[in-house]
Amino acid sequence: MNVNLYGCDGKWLMIDLGLTFAGADYPGIDLVLPDLEFIEARRKDLVGIVLTHAHEDHIGAIPYLAADLGVPLYANPFTATLIKGKLEEEGIAKQVKLNIMKPGDKLDLGPFGIELVRLAHSIPDMDAVIIDTPYGRVFHTGDWKLDAEPVMGKPANADEMMAIGDSGILALVCDSTNAFNDEASGSEGSVRDGLMKAVAAAKGRVVVTSFASNAARLATLGQVAKASGRTLTVAGRSLDKIIGAARANGYLKDFPETVDFESAMKLPGHKSLIIATGGQGESRAALARIAFDQHQIKMKDGDTVIFSSKQIPGNEVQIGRIQNALARKDILMVTEKQAHVHVSGHPGRPELATMYDWIRPEMLIPVHGERRHMSEQARFGLEQGVPKSIVQSNGDVVRLAPNGPKIIGHERTGRLLLDGDVILAAEGITINERRRISVNGVVSVAVAIGSDGQLRGTPEVRIQGLPVEEDREAFTLEACDDAAAAARKEREPDRVREAVRLAVRKTATRWTGKKPVIEVLVVRV
Repeated sequence: MNVNLYGCDGKWLMIDLGLTFAGADYPGIDLVLPDLEFIEARRKDLVGIVLTHAHEDHIGAIPYLAADLGVPLYANPFTATLIKGKLEEEGIAKQVKLNIMKPGDKLDLGPFGIELVRLAHSIPDMDAVIIDTPYGRVFHTGDWKLDAEPVMGKPANADEMMAIGDSGILALVCDSTNAFNDEASGSEGSVRDGLMKAVAAAKGRVVVTSFASNAARLATLGQVAKASGRTLTVAGRSLDKIIGAARANGYLKDFPETVDFESAMKLPGHKSLIIATGGQGESRAALARIAFDQHQIKMKDGDTVIFSSKQIPGNEVQIGRIQNALARKDILMVTEKQAHVHVSGHPGRPELATMYDWIRPEMLIPVHGERRHMSEQARFGLEQGVPKSIVQSNGDVVRLAPNGPKIIGHERTGRLLLDGDVILAAEGITINERRRISVNGVVSVAVAIGSDGQLRGTPEVRIQGLPVEEDREAFTLEACDDAAAAARKEREPDRVREAVRLAVRKTATRWTGKKPVIEVLVVRV
């Protein structure tokens, strides 16, 4: 998730405000937000937020955090369309000022001069940002690639990029995601033939899953559907949003009319092409529901699923789970390993080298990707003749001028979790308790004591998540006996509570080797 802050003459400019998706480390959590403590303490000096493009890791946190920052947003028309939808869903569209900028537009925000420069990516309208300051110019690439045949939009203009370099660039802040790739990412236009061959070879129904935001891929699939004589169906709310935003901004004009799920299922299999969300194994996305027969779209032996996307590291288990479910149905699967059905949206080493030649920066600041990717790009940039480079970690304060780059300090950064409708600290009480419960289970005990401090009746014990299985009743009886024995030894409610807690935990550990969370309720009779 991306949040970049540039400081100059006491003022701050933010580039992007994204989120990421939670994994097993955060039980019950879907979305992870950046902790903006540093800039929240300086919000009076924040002059604005510029958004490079509409991927969730660059704009996803806006509905949750932008209103509190109280500054205007600046984005190109396509990105602004999706941001506006998010703000309206959250009911804060009137609280956040959203301004539209186009490539070539120039804007002054405090000591910063801002200009957008269009580059290709796997979503329409990705804009790099030129940041002009009294102390030098920064070229912030955002996510990008070089694409001679981008399907949507225009390719990068070499003369324009050279002119930017001629103007003098202090620092190139550059995408590192594919820094280990020796080959260029490939043109979006080159995918059409691979998809056409894969669909033409299919005998039955075809489902293609791709990143929902890749509107150019959607345009290609529309062409493939027409050429193969198949009727198109779209399955996934995020796909509907992207198609709507693309059409609102003049894209997907030739996208074929789609039919609903019921109509698709009435068609002969060889006449149906379905675009579905869920290529990264998301459990609630359309593909997972199709794979596990929880969707109106049904697949059978002889049908085909094409994964027109790259497997993101960390998603192997989820994707494998869906592919195994499809395999049980004898459904043919085609991935980028079997056919040319996907290209990346990030630059390989040849593209990075071209960017260095165009921009000719005094220094390279790698961003995006993991630390290993950024370190590799720093090495590669120096090998290609960039004079200086530095690799930073989250929270590092890097001075670009004068005499940069140099790490001159470190500020606390962190993560916030969206838990239902509540934003909470990633390492706070709630999530730590949830982890303990998920690992060790919980035992609830209720005891009653009279006004004389004596135990009344028999303790009640309830267990959740403790591995006693068929011995559940025997364990509960022993835990009740141990709780009663402990309660009889004390008189004060607090001492009773602690004695019972320790006694029941010992029982649980003796039976299971686990140390569950023990909750004790003491009732005065």
